[in-house]
Amino acid sequence: MRWLVSTALQLRVAVAALILILVAGLAVTVLRLRTPGEPFQLFSFIQVLEAGLNDLVLIGATIFFLVTVETRIKRRRALRALHELRSIAHVIDMHQLTKDPEWLLGRGTETGILPPRRMTSFELTRYLDYCSEALSLTAKVATLHVQHFDDDVAVGAVNEIENLTSGLSRKIWQKLMILYAVDRERPATGAASSRVES
Repeated sequence: MRWLVSTALQLRVAVAALILILVAGLAVTVLRLRTPGEPFQLFSFIQVLEAGLNDLVLIGATIFFLVTVETRIKRRRALRALHELRSIAHVIDMHQLTKDPEWLLGRGTETGILPPRRMTSFELTRYLDYCSEALSLTAKVATLHVQHFDDDVAVGAVNEIENLTSGLSRKIWQKLMILYAVDRERPATGAASSRVES
């Protein structure tokens, strides 16, 4: 993430040189203007004024484009990295989807489609807890991407990742609450023998 904090010196030098060339070209053009030998005509003056304003608008837009080029490059890189973090959050969610605490209650039957469920209640609790922590860490890493990069688009992407990981963590915590309730109701002898999916 150093590239978000560091300054692209070569890019800034190139942008400054291009802006100087634009401004110098505009100055040369203005200095070469001569007053016409003909008497003043309003229509000709309006045409020259319109052309001059169009040139100023185009030069201003070009300078704005050049000044913001570094920010746009950093934004594109940040959004690419944040997209990877969003994918990681979905992978974590995919892995915990089949870890259903209902199997500890003996309410399901094996279909043969999924691997045998052999986790104990303790192992399943730890697994889901690790998934929740991994989602939290994913959100924190996303936040670090905009710690020194104040860009509205990147900050919006980070907020989306935080909302995504919070929603996924809520689903995991619902499973954990079921596990806590099961552990409270189950006798100590039956807890050791119960198994869920590995």
